[in-house]
Amino acid sequence: MVIWQCDFYHIPVSQATEKPSWLLIISDPEGNEIYTAKCLQTEATSSWLIEQLRQAGKGHLPEKIQIFRPQIVGLFTIATEALSIELETTRRTRGLKQRIGQYLVDNLSILTSNKYLALEQPPPQPLPESLWGENWSFVSIAAGEIINFVQDRPIPFQEVPESLLPINLGIASNVVVPGIVVYGGRNSFSLCRWLQEKKPVALNYIPTEIGQSGGLVLESGLVDRWIFNTFEDPSVAQAARSYEDNKQVSEGLHFLLIQPDDSGMTYTGFWLLKDE
Repeated sequence: MVIWQCDFYHIPVSQATEKPSWLLIISDPEGNEIYTAKCLQTEATSSWLIEQLRQAGKGHLPEKIQIFRPQIVGLFTIATEALSIELETTRRTRGLKQRIGQYLVDNLSILTSNKYLALEQPPPQPLPESLWGENWSFVSIAAGEIINFVQDRPIPFQEVPESLLPINLGIASNVVVPGIVVYGGRNSFSLCRWLQEKKPVALNYIPTEIGQSGGLVLESGLVDRWIFNTFEDPSVAQAARSYEDNKQVSEGLHFLLIQPDDSGMTYTGFWLLKDE
C-alpha cells in the first residue's frame, strides 16, 4: 500500500510585513520528501489542496493519506473523498514530523519544531464507569515473544502496527517490554470495543505523590487523554515507576492486554503502544 503522510498548516510569520501563509508538506512514512508547496492563507482551501495533491501524485495518487492535526481533518476529508483516497488520522507520523522539522531549519531558520508540531491537549477525562474492569496489574513480555503471543491466541481485538514490531524498531528479542493487563470480566468486550474506537497510542504513569500514589493516563486518537485508573498504594507506585523505567529500556514500546479473568485461558484485546 502506498501511503503519504501530509501536513497543511499556517507557518510562523518572521516579519510584520509578511503575509500569513500555509505550508503543505507531503512525505512517505520514512520521512522522504514527496512534495512541498505554499499558499497565502486566503488560498488555503480544499480546492487548492485537491489540486496540489493531484500535482504531487503526477497521475499516481496514494491509497492512503495520514494526518496528525485535528485542525485539518475537515480539509483533508473533503480532498480525499474527492480523490477516492483513504484518510487516516494518527499520531504515528514520525517520518512526516522529521521532514517538517528539517524544512523549518532549512527554510525558516527555526531550530526547534516543537512549538509548530505541538498539539493542544484537553485535560484527561475519566474512563466511563460502565467500562471499568474488575482488576488490573503490571506485566511484561520478552520482545521476541510478542509476535508469537498474538499469533498463537484467538484475540478478537488487536492492534499490532508493523512499524512498532520490535524487529523494526531495532529492539533485541530479549528486551523486556512492559505492559498493563486489565481483567475486564463482563465488561471485557465493551472495553475493547471502546478502545478500538478511541485508537490507543500510549499508557503512561503519572505520579500525584512520588512513591505513594498516581494513576495511568491513556493517550488516544490525536489529542485525547483518559484517566485509566488511579491508586494510593506505595507498592503499586513503585511498580508503576518500574513500568516507566522498563519503557525507557524498550525505547517506549509497551502494551495493553485485556482479559476476562486471570485464568490465562482467554484473551479479549491486545494493543502494542508507543509514545509519539
